[in-house]
Amino acid sequence: MVLVGGGVAVAVGLLDSWRHAPAAGWAAAAGIYVVWVWLTISPMDAETTAAHSTEEDPQRRLGNFLTMTCALASLVAVAIVMADAHTATPNGRLALGGLALSTTILSWLMMHLLFTLRYAQTYYDTPPPGGIDFNQTQPPRYTDFAYISLSFGTAYCVSDTAITSSDVRAETLRHTLLSFVFANGILATTINLVVSLASGS
Repeated sequence: MVLVGGGVAVAVGLLDSWRHAPAAGWAAAAGIYVVWVWLTISPMDAETTAAHSTEEDPQRRLGNFLTMTCALASLVAVAIVMADAHTATPNGRLALGGLALSTTILSWLMMHLLFTLRYAQTYYDTPPPGGIDFNQTQPPRYTDFAYISLSFGTAYCVSDTAITSSDVRAETLRHTLLSFVFANGILATTINLVVSLASGS
């Protein structure tokens, strides 16, 4: 992930502009991370989910914090790209707009994936497992937590489950606030892309 992102950033810096390199590198790294992690966790059953989500990893919290910080910082990189798009050629506007939009969307997906992992860890970390009532008899797996994550990330609520612990509520509060930031980032990027393309000839 880091090597590919760094390689893409250097390539874009050398071939295009160093101002656009951070966004391109981050988009590549985020895309690989999302695909790799999802392919790893989506097949897991409930038992494997419980074991995986509670593995002792002292660097996990730091890694998640740094990743989320970089995702938020990517919005700054997107703003730089969109600012440059206003003075680019028509083809350049399209390329920069695509880069800005893909960077924002991939960061958005990464955020929801990180919260999928956090919800699972919070649910299974303290015996007895709980904090979310899924209204089912079988224990939840990662895909159940992904459903929770995307529901809060897109609608800021979930209708068919109940949050039953303060720890999970704290996670959902952080999640919905960050989702609001990214939703506005995606909207602003899309509007800027349309305006930029419409203003060019």
